[in-house]
Order: sequence, then structure tokens, then C-alpha cells
Amino acid sequence: MANALLFLLFLTLASSIIFEIVHACNQSERSSLLSFARSLSSPQLNWTSADCCSWEGITCDLQGRSWITHLQLPSKRLKLKQGIFPSSSLGNLTHLTHLNLSHNSLYGSLDQTQLFLSLNYLQVIDLSYNLLFGVLPSSLPYSHIQTVDFSSNRLHGVIPSSFFQLARNLTSFNVSNNTFSGPIPSSICLPSSSLRHLDFSFNDFNGSIPRGLGKCSKLQVFLAGHNYLSGSLPEDIYNATTVEEISLPLNSLNGAISDGIAKLINLTTLDLSYNQLSGMLPLHLGKLSKLKHILLDFNYLEGSLPLSLMNCTKLVELRMGANDLGGNISMFDFSKLSRLSKLDLRMNNFFGVLPRSLYSCKFLKAIRVSYNNLEVQIQPEIVSLRSLSFLSLGGNKRLTNISEAMKRLTGCKRLVVLSLASSFVGEELPTDLGKADFDGFQNLRILDFSSCNLTGQLPLWLSKLRKLEYLELSHNRITGSIPSWIGSLPRLYSIIMDFNLLSGKIPKELLMLPMLVSEQAAAQVDRTASDLPIFHSSVDNARPLQYNFLYYAPYISLKSNNLHGNIPSEIGQSKLLKTLYLSNNNFSGNIPEQIANLKDMQFLDLSMNQLSGNIPASVTSLHFLSKFNVSYNNLEGPIPSSTQLQSFDASAFEGNLKLCGDPLPNKCKRTKGTDEPDMNNTDADMKEQQFPWFYVSAALGFIIGFWGVFGPLVFLKKWRYAYYYFLDNVHNRFMVMIARSMARVKGRFIRS
Repeated sequence: MANALLFLLFLTLASSIIFEIVHACNQSERSSLLSFARSLSSPQLNWTSADCCSWEGITCDLQGRSWITHLQLPSKRLKLKQGIFPSSSLGNLTHLTHLNLSHNSLYGSLDQTQLFLSLNYLQVIDLSYNLLFGVLPSSLPYSHIQTVDFSSNRLHGVIPSSFFQLARNLTSFNVSNNTFSGPIPSSICLPSSSLRHLDFSFNDFNGSIPRGLGKCSKLQVFLAGHNYLSGSLPEDIYNATTVEEISLPLNSLNGAISDGIAKLINLTTLDLSYNQLSGMLPLHLGKLSKLKHILLDFNYLEGSLPLSLMNCTKLVELRMGANDLGGNISMFDFSKLSRLSKLDLRMNNFFGVLPRSLYSCKFLKAIRVSYNNLEVQIQPEIVSLRSLSFLSLGGNKRLTNISEAMKRLTGCKRLVVLSLASSFVGEELPTDLGKADFDGFQNLRILDFSSCNLTGQLPLWLSKLRKLEYLELSHNRITGSIPSWIGSLPRLYSIIMDFNLLSGKIPKELLMLPMLVSEQAAAQVDRTASDLPIFHSSVDNARPLQYNFLYYAPYISLKSNNLHGNIPSEIGQSKLLKTLYLSNNNFSGNIPEQIANLKDMQFLDLSMNQLSGNIPASVTSLHFLSKFNVSYNNLEGPIPSSTQLQSFDASAFEGNLKLCGDPLPNKCKRTKGTDEPDMNNTDADMKEQQFPWFYVSAALGFIIGFWGVFGPLVFLKKWRYAYYYFLDNVHNRFMVMIARSMARVKGRFIRS
């Protein structure tokens, strides 16, 4: 019995040894892996055991000769020592089928033909999210390849049309987020193409979308947004009836959307936003019964929405904003769109009464129908939309009774964004909302009542909005002072109240908002994605800024009011503030030195006030300033010298008569510093204190010299006779000398 046990143990050990010998990895490939590991600077791979098939990220073919088939090291923070991609060492892994080095920091040129030529069995290559650069080779030289992902690198150049010639089994190709240029290759879809996923988005591709996509009989996803594509949609794209998503936003596509789109019966997402499409919407758009997302905003589409659209009962998102669409909106029965979550029809020409059937869409999160010609009232049924977080109804007709509207909206407990701009014209801001223990709008983060011409003072109920971050009350007729309780709002960091009738001083509490003072508080901002993009006018009145997240830059604008007094020194505590507009008020005193603490400041406008004194030299430390204006004040002295301030136009300083220096034309006079004694003044003082000894001595010298000579002649007779005798004697000698000279000259003349 004991011998039998020993024999079994021997067989077990022997079989395990034989198994390890048979399945140990190929030694030449092991050397190639170690060469690859040595090219890495960090982190070090724990590849030390004899059998490389057991190493992290390595898989071998245990059925054959233990060739390495998988090298998968995603998200390992890998970096290369010398910035050279190890194509030679990886190229020796000739039986590799899966190569995944994505989400690392690998740096080097991908233009390495050795890598592509050697890996003949490669099926999946994923090098996405690295730092690779260079151009792609002329073709993929192996027919086994199925997935290619080079996205989010620094690759450039033109993708050759021959790149796909041999890739008959290719199913997914992703080169998004690089800098590729030129046209999208025209020969992508081969007759036997298996392509399902194409992603060319976020590059610099130009030209028209190539014909031939209709040959991709299995294509499901085509993405090419954020490029420079132009021309119209090729008609044959509608032959790709298996396609489920077409996303081409932010290009320059033009022309109409053809009725042929009705063939794409499997389409779920159509995103052609931010293009130049025109014409009317396809009449039979409603045949696309699987559509979930339609994004056609920011085009030049016209006409009315096709009634067939209500047949798209699976629709979740409908965005048609910023077009030239119109028609009677009340004709649509939104109750058929029971799954609708987002509706955006802003900036069109729709008219009629906003239908109550919209309130039957119980999953609605976002409604934006602002700036149309709609007749809008906030109905009591709005509280039934329990998921509603985004509501924008402004710029329409007959939106009145702000008090009642706000009372009803307090029932929308999840409301995050509320924009009722250009509404309730001329009404008074409600002082209360009918509840002593007000608890509404507890999730509200953005509130916009701009351009309503509202009257009254800032109501106390605003102080109860503990999550409020952005308050927009510009272009109204709000009076009174800015209350100090505004500084108690813990999340507030953007306040826009320009073009009102506000008076009094700026409360220091406003400049000590936690979100402007504390980086720790600012770091806690919930930057969740907005249900709809938010648009905000840019500083230079160019294209509106688009925010896809619920976050603005810290901003205070109080321009064009009646505010007065000094700018509080507490401004220096708002160190996270990026924009400050205080122009066209009655502020006086000096510009506080503490303003130099605002190191992130980008836009600073203090123009058209009564500020005096010098521009603080510390302003030169605001290195991020892109706009600066102190014109039309009473400032004086030299403009501090810095590359930053001198880069602004002279108009930013004009209207200050005593201000001098670049970039103003009037130069400053050379003056000594206040710490040095003024020698000119010192000399003047000394001259005033000195006795005029020079003039006294000159007068005395003249008097003594004159009377020293002529005094004796006047008062002593003997001296006078002697002096006259001397003069006669001198005269006689002089005359004799002249007579002799004349006689000599005359004798010489006669002899000659």
C-alpha cells in the first residue's frame, strides 16, 4: 500500500514537471517581453518567473507550442524611458492576436512598418489614450484584424484610401480625438465588409463624406463629428439600412435631409447638430419608429415639424433648437411620446398654446421652448413632472403673473435650472412665495430672470436657496441696495445684476462668498452634466459659450447701476474670481491694492466711475487678464509698466486726464522718486536763503575802482595838473612817432 502511494506521488510530480516543460513560454518571445519591459521607465512590471505565460497581462496558446497570443496591459500608467515606441520587441511576438496597451502614457511614433508587418495573426489592437504620434502606414497588411483603436493620441496626416484594402474582417475602426486631416477614405466598405463601427470624430478631416458607405451592409455606428466636413449627405448612406447611429455634429454640412432617410428603419440616434443644413424636414421621418435621439439644433432648417414625428413613440430626446422652424405647436399630441425625456425647441418661430399634453410625458427631465411666439402659462399640472430638472420658457408671449408661477414651481422639487428670461414684463418681484416656512427650490442651482423689466427689491426668499450657484437678474429695474445676506449663500459664485437701479455700497459680504474665497469649498462643486447644453453670451459678443456641465466661471457683474462708495478692500479675498464688471456706476476712492490678489482674474472693467489716485503697480501681477478697462475715471500718474497692461488698447485708459504713459499718447514727465530729495527744489530753497554777495562785491569793486582813480583828480589840484601834463606828453610823443613814420614811407615812394 505504501509503495502504491509513493508511485502515485511520483507520477503526479512527474506529470507536473512535464506539463511545465511542455507549456513553458517560448524563450525568444520571453526575451522580447523582457526587452519591452526594459524600455519602460515606470512602473516596473513584475515579470521575474521562468514561465512568461504566467506573467501579468500575458496569455499563451496552451494547445500548441505556448506562443504568446495576448499582451494586455491597459491602465497601468506605463511610460517609456527614451520616448521610443518598442516596435521591434513587440514585432517579435509573431503569434500575437490581442495587443492592448490603452490608457497609458506611451510616447513615440506609430509609423513603424516593422510592427504592422510582423503581427500577421493580430485580431485586436488597442493603443488608445496614449501619446503616440506620426502617420498611419499605407495599409493594414493582415487580413485577420478585427478591431483597431488608435483614439485619443497625437496621430496626424492623411489616412490612405488603401489602408483598408486587406482588412476584410475589420469590424471596428476608431481614430477619434487625433489630428488627422484630408478626406475620409473612400474605400472603407469592401463588398464583403464586416464593418460595424466607424469613428472619425474630433479630428481635422475635410471635404465631403465619401460615397460608398451604403456598401457597409453591416454598419451600425458612423461617427464623424467635430471635423471640417462639407457638402451634402451622400444619398447612398441611406442604403446602409443596418445603421443605428449617425452622429456628424459640428461640421459644415449643407443641403437638405433627403426623404431617403426613411429607409434607415434601424436608426436610433441621428445627430446632425451645428451644421448648415437647410430645407424642410423629411415628411416621413415618423417611419423611423426606433428613433430615440434626434439632434438637429443649430442649422437652417425651416417649415414645420412633420406630424408623423409623433409616431416615433420611443423618442427620448428631441432637439430642434436654433433653426427657422415654425408652425402651430398646439397641433401636436405629446401624449404619444410617453418616453420623452428632453425637449428643446428654443429660438424658432413656433406659435400657438403650449399643449397640456406635454405634462403627460412623465419622464420629462428638460423642457426648453424659449424665444418662440408661444402662448405659455405655467399650469398646476407641472408638478406632475416629478423628474423635471431643467425648465426654460422665457422669450414667449403672455407669460405673466410671476407670483403665481413661482408658487407653482416650488412643487417641482428636483428643479435645478430655471430660466424665465424676458417674461413677466414690468411685474414686481414677489416678496414671498406664500409659505412662512419656505422650502421650495432646494435643488435649484441656476436662476435666470434677465430682461424682464422687473421692479422691486431683492426678495428675502432668495437667501433660502442654499444650493444656488448662478443668479442672473440683469436688465431689470430692481431698486434698493444689495443685501448683506447674499454673502450667506454657500454655493453662490456667479452674480449678474447689471443694468438695474441698485444703489448704495457693495456689501463686503458679497466679496467674501465661500465659493470665491475658499479653494476647498470650490472643489466641492458638483459638476454634473446638464440635461441640455446651457448657452451664455461671450464677452466679445461672438458665438455664445456652450456649457455641457452645470458650472460657470466665477463671475460678478454689477455694471450700469447707481452704486457708490469705495470698492471694498475685501475684494482681495475673492481670489477665485475670474470676471469683475463694475463699470458705469459712481464708485470713488482709489483702486484697492488688494485687487492684485485675484491671480485668476481674466476680465476686469472699472470704467466710467469716479475712481481717483494711481493705478496700483500690483495690477501688473494679474497675468491672465485678457480684458482690462479703467477709462473715464479721475485716475492720475503713470500707467504701471508691464507686458500685460501695455498690450491693451489706449481706449482702456482714455478719459483720465492726468493719466500718462504707454499705451496713451501723452508721455509722463521725468520726475524723481518720492524717496529721493528733489535737487532742483533744494537748489531753489538755497537760492532763496542765500545773501546776494556777488552783486554786492561787484558794486563795491566798481565804486572803489572808479573813485580810486577819479577821486584824487577831483579833490587834489597838483594831481590834476600832473595828470594833464602826463596826457600832453603822451600825446606829443605819439604825434612825433606818426610824423617820422609818414616821412620814411614818403621817401621810399619817391626813390622808387
